[in-house]
Amino acid sequence: MKTYLVGGAVRDEILGYPFKEKDWVVVGATVNDMLTAGYQQVGKDFPVFLHPRTKDEHALARTERKTAAGYKGFEVHASPDVTLEEDLIRRDLTINAIAKDESGEFIDPYNGIDDINNKILRHVSDAFAEDPVRILRTARFMARYAHLGFSVANDTMALMKNMVAAGEVDALVPERVWQEMEKALAEKTPSYFIETLRECGALKRIMPELDCLWGVPQPEEHHPEIDTGIHTMLVLEQACILSDDPQVRFAALVHDLGKGATPKDQWPRHINHEARGADIVLKLCKRMRIPNDYRDLAERTARFHLHYHRALELKPATLVKTLEQLDAFRKPERFDKFLLASEADARGRPGYENIDLRQGDYFRQVLKVARDININELRSLGFENMALANKIREVRVSAVTKLKELSVKL
Repeated sequence: MKTYLVGGAVRDEILGYPFKEKDWVVVGATVNDMLTAGYQQVGKDFPVFLHPRTKDEHALARTERKTAAGYKGFEVHASPDVTLEEDLIRRDLTINAIAKDESGEFIDPYNGIDDINNKILRHVSDAFAEDPVRILRTARFMARYAHLGFSVANDTMALMKNMVAAGEVDALVPERVWQEMEKALAEKTPSYFIETLRECGALKRIMPELDCLWGVPQPEEHHPEIDTGIHTMLVLEQACILSDDPQVRFAALVHDLGKGATPKDQWPRHINHEARGADIVLKLCKRMRIPNDYRDLAERTARFHLHYHRALELKPATLVKTLEQLDAFRKPERFDKFLLASEADARGRPGYENIDLRQGDYFRQVLKVARDININELRSLGFENMALANKIREVRVSAVTKLKELSVKL
């Protein structure tokens, strides 16, 4: 019975990249051996155990055989006679197929260390093509390591394209797609996740609402980049500069989906794309089973991001109504995320990255003065129910009017 450190911890140790979790593979052991040693079994599809002290995951060495389409169609064989090399060859990328023994020596039968040094994401074997999740994982590793200079090997990209053409991606369930996307959104360069999926054709199958934005023109006077897909990637990059919150980044990613549904005879203008886009976001989130907090921020960003751009021009009554529609009085934290995603939209254009923007701070001031009214005092004056709601709005509009007048003077 021998235990080896494997996977991400080994990869990131070699890279000098921070990591938290450690995964281990155990060679030469049975389920009973692990239970007798005090390990707690947690795996259902194959034997995985928690270490009695560290709680690190330890899996018995195993092999896999493809038995059906999709990522669940595998027959798993775990037994004491499975070698370390047999376990490693079933992994997705060579950089993830390196082990480290108890003496600190690396076992690298598939040249993963060379690929790390050469900054290449390369599949370990043709078995890569048996699991469509590996396309998502490869794209996610691009989101994680592209800033270090990594790229996908040409033969791996060709294999991914063939998998898409064979319909393997169509077997992915929404929860698994979102799991990888959410992780990618938390990495340094999530735009590479999208670009990698787009290059191999998977984005068109997974998120056609997003994929169709490439090739859709916008007015050049407002968008020097012209192409909506390019703009979307620039916005996502700006969102990553402004915030490390995946919710903000997702809202930035889908803020302009409505432009993909603009009739071609209206190009390059996109009249009412905000409302169209909000509806598309809701349908997308339902289909992909995206959590409600992501959905709610993304829908509001799609619907109201132009209100952010015009904040300094909006009338006080419109500003208060916008705050109500954004539910900013009850959920100011989400409102602030909306402002960040909208700021990313404003900056996601060539030449606009470092422009002076007052809209966000102004909207925050508007919310502050609108919230600072004394509702209990209004109740004491006899206002209630709808009359109270109307009076609250009236007082808030008055407070915002004073703020606007002061801002004009300044």
